[in-house]
Amino acid sequence: MDRPTEIDDYYEGEEFGASVGLGERPALVVIDLINAFTDPGTELGSEVDGVIEQTARLLSAFREHNLPRYFTTVAFEESYGDAGRFIEKVPALRELRLGTEAVEVDDRVAPVDDERVVLKKYASAFFGTDLETELTTHRVDTLVIAGVTTSGCVRATAVDSLQHGYRTIVPADAVGDRAEGPHRANLLDIDAKYGDVVETDDVIAHLDQDNET
Repeated sequence: MDRPTEIDDYYEGEEFGASVGLGERPALVVIDLINAFTDPGTELGSEVDGVIEQTARLLSAFREHNLPRYFTTVAFEESYGDAGRFIEKVPALRELRLGTEAVEVDDRVAPVDDERVVLKKYASAFFGTDLETELTTHRVDTLVIAGVTTSGCVRATAVDSLQHGYRTIVPADAVGDRAEGPHRANLLDIDAKYGDVVETDDVIAHLDQDNET
């Protein structure tokens, strides 16, 4: 991830951005790669074909190594009574109605077999969900986070992941945003304070290496 030299100098001088690495039991969390977000023609969507491609590679690797995989979606009841102030701040969220195609995971990275889709109402995959229970049950110690958007639900999940005690890994090429500026700024901040920003190739190589030992 390219960034201005003066930013590197500051964070290195202040001892930010140490690497936490992957632990012994990583899980993949695919954040909100639902049709409403992956279709550029919707109010909420953008062009994220590259994110889809890299996420598909991660899914393949986690499936191959039989490691936990989770998906998230955001969907609201017809009354929007479960949307709180969120929908006042972002009226475009009205597209996300329970039971509609808009909130289904994109077919290109669709869940298979018993892979679970966690329903959430807000940004973080932890807030108001039972994701923590699932992770504890499967003895997970590391979250690899893919999906959209970097400045929204990916960042919120990364922060909560750290706060729940997990090693947090964000492959930069497997997350995306509606604009490059927020994408890059939030990757920089995640890498400095909340988790390791790496590439999809790095995660897959680590999984393959662990399988050989």
